[in-house]
Amino acid sequence: MRPLFVGPLTVETLEVPIRDLPERLQGTVIVQLSDFHYDGKCLAEKTLADAIATVSTLNPDLIVFTGDFITAEPDPIYPLAKQLSPLAKAFPTYAILGNHDNYWPMARGIVTKALIDINIRVLWNQIDYPLGNDLALVGLADYYNRDFTPTVLDQLPTTLPRIVLSHNPDTAEHMMPWRVDLQLSGHTHGGQIILPGIGNVARHWFQFRKRLPTILRKSNIPYLSDKCASVVDHWEWAMGLHRVGQNLLYVNRGLGSYAPGRLFCNPEITAITLV
Repeated sequence: MRPLFVGPLTVETLEVPIRDLPERLQGTVIVQLSDFHYDGKCLAEKTLADAIATVSTLNPDLIVFTGDFITAEPDPIYPLAKQLSPLAKAFPTYAILGNHDNYWPMARGIVTKALIDINIRVLWNQIDYPLGNDLALVGLADYYNRDFTPTVLDQLPTTLPRIVLSHNPDTAEHMMPWRVDLQLSGHTHGGQIILPGIGNVARHWFQFRKRLPTILRKSNIPYLSDKCASVVDHWEWAMGLHRVGQNLLYVNRGLGSYAPGRLFCNPEITAITLV
């Protein structure tokens, strides 16, 4: 069963200032996709096809995928990778993994290999230089994994510009001691339901549930349990651009959708121009 509401695919465009950005990289376009949740239920094939076709028209210098390619069982990564392959052939493409890519036993290895096989570089607490050695791309392990290691940033000189891929936006709080010119995250699906005059319903709901009796919060009742509440702490960072200390964080709303779906929170492609 697919979500009841999704809304049309949206391209969000923004310019991000990067301190010490080399002149040759002025105007560099990075396209971000996130949270496919390709499992036959959470992502319509048309939405995926439209996203892939749209990315090509944006003529990116770099494509980044910020995790959650699958939801649980890993086999759907194979047909997804087949559809993503033309992008990886046409443009430099990098990825990190999300919490769902690590959920099923052996899923991390399966997802990683499927992406590498189509020429997508998967970063796990690693640094690479897809646009040259004067701009670093850092990809972190998922926040919920014991391998999550923001200290990888210690390997970079403080004068070097860097972009950090980290699936969960909560990690921005942990990276405040380091220079992060731009962190790209997903994970929240933007909250999925946005109401005019109220905003992100998830943010208000999880503030409310903190006042519920412990017996309800420790239950398995959907949307009441602590398990549901653990999705993210900083719902105020659920989508868009945010200043976290001296650093910038951008959170993509993702492509996939859990039931009942999205309301005023359309699936997103992000096109970022560095200036």
